[in-house]
Amino acid sequence: MRRPSMMDSPLDARSANATPIGSYGLFGDTRTAALASDDGAIDWLCVPRFDGEPLFGRLVGGPPAGTFRIGPAGPATIVDRRYRRHTATLETTWATDRGRLTLTEAMVAEVAGDLLPATLLVRRLSAETGPVDAVIDFNPRLGPRHRAPRVRRDRTAVVCEWESLAVSLTCEPELTVEPGRTTAVTVVPGRPLTVVLSVAHREPLIYVPPARAWELLLGDEARWRAWTAEIDESLPFRESVVRSLLTLRLLTYSPSRAPVAAPTTSLPEDPGGVRNWDYRYVWPRDASIGVAAFLGVGKLDEARGFLAWLLHASRLQRPRLPALLTLHGRQVPRERELPGWAGYAGSVPVRTGNGAAGQHQLDGYGWVIDAAWVLVQAGHRLTAETWRAVRGFADLVARRWPEPDAGIWEIRGDAVHHVHSKLMGWLAVDRALRIADTHRLSARQRSRWLGARDAIAAEVRARGFDPAKGTYVRSYDSTDLDAALLVLPLLGIDEVDSQRVRGTINAIRDELSAGGPLLYRYPPGRDGLPGTEGAFLPCSFWLVQALARTGRRLEAIDLFQTLLDHTGPLGLYAEEMDPATGAHLGNFPQTLTHATLIQAALAIRHAYRTDPLEQLAER
Repeated sequence: MRRPSMMDSPLDARSANATPIGSYGLFGDTRTAALASDDGAIDWLCVPRFDGEPLFGRLVGGPPAGTFRIGPAGPATIVDRRYRRHTATLETTWATDRGRLTLTEAMVAEVAGDLLPATLLVRRLSAETGPVDAVIDFNPRLGPRHRAPRVRRDRTAVVCEWESLAVSLTCEPELTVEPGRTTAVTVVPGRPLTVVLSVAHREPLIYVPPARAWELLLGDEARWRAWTAEIDESLPFRESVVRSLLTLRLLTYSPSRAPVAAPTTSLPEDPGGVRNWDYRYVWPRDASIGVAAFLGVGKLDEARGFLAWLLHASRLQRPRLPALLTLHGRQVPRERELPGWAGYAGSVPVRTGNGAAGQHQLDGYGWVIDAAWVLVQAGHRLTAETWRAVRGFADLVARRWPEPDAGIWEIRGDAVHHVHSKLMGWLAVDRALRIADTHRLSARQRSRWLGARDAIAAEVRARGFDPAKGTYVRSYDSTDLDAALLVLPLLGIDEVDSQRVRGTINAIRDELSAGGPLLYRYPPGRDGLPGTEGAFLPCSFWLVQALARTGRRLEAIDLFQTLLDHTGPLGLYAEEMDPATGAHLGNFPQTLTHATLIQAALAIRHAYRTDPLEQLAER
């Protein structure tokens, strides 16, 4: 890839064409995360956590929102871009007319037990063959108004301050870096340039010498490799699963153990349109899917951590389960638009907060109680408080299941009777009843749940199934399909090999096809919003899971492999994809997509449980 010279006008030159969403790399510290483009620019980083104010926001705010680029000074071609194996460290190598230049970058996740800043970002440039000219563009701009910092120098660091927030930039060899201006440097083979960014929020600013920061990064890499070494070697498509697991771990906010849906806001589902949402919050549904994913590969601590967070987060509103929560379990801010923000590729408005927070979404209860059942099924008894919360959720479902809801896709209009929501309501009471086989439950509650489970099944079969099409439909009195119904083989409301299940899978695959392995989540244009959207990637992985669970193993494997061919260059996925171009759409990377990828691989493993796995493990 050729790049123009950055020396004359480094920010304006880059603003002409938006970097493809799928080209960004993610690195983080399990408290916040950075998105770095393939020309070495960090175009998104919120501080002090995922849902904080953007320090570098060029991704959706344009040049005035700030960026932090380290890379070649002139034209360069990318020759390699990858993560160091089984780590969260990103490496990008460019070829220039004078030699090769490699940028290695990561954030230090483990800061406990030492005097370190909560956010420590390390970037190192190294040259091969000959000296290579490079630049540093360090332009932090905080928050919705792109506030410039107060700048001062302290020993060898440049310090930028905004009231309760301060960041320091330190270089080795020592450089004089002026925020908002380009700094030129020549990188010589054998003498790498290490740049360290420390962040302090309402605490003293801690300086870490670059050499020490590099050692900390290497120590972090060793911990990531040890973490991944515990993952079952026989997993099919293991390398892709490991990358998805690492991504989920990076997107889990370690202080509360809550997984953020995505680290970004307002990356468009329809470029140039208005489908731009803030995903820097926690959806209990998505997190519950992650529980099964982590547990399926033996990561019990990560699986149990979410349920512990959920107990804390839902305690004030229980038995109601909010559709989404903040990282600390609080109410999500009201949705608002940021005036003056350019948007990614001109896609406005740019939003913070999320209006779906107040919706009634029945399906969320099913996902959460099923996650609890997965833990019980694996031999882990629920605590008394956890079981009390589950009982409250099941009681609410037994009472409210006849009501319409907003559904899994959060349609911003009148609530309707979504068939998927009813099925997940059935799942909620069914799994609660299964848990009750090994936990205390009153006869009165058991009777109420049994009655609700039977009533839901009867109504869904009567009103949510189209006999003429031989398939379950999107909502009562509708003939539209819904790709969320691909979870049918996992529920148990119908036999896995029944005509109802098979007919639904086949109809969705045919009628909601977006070409190749891609699926729309429902018929395009049927959601009341202007514009269109891309294919919804989690639905394709649900299709893999459905095929594997219904005995169509070879089809599942072929589809999974094709989906892997649609990944970004670093193994990351957004929520959606443009069927015509293969471009990733929506917030990036997406927890739900990576969690469903893992579940799809686990379903393939399950399908081959009694067969040798060696051939699968090699794929």
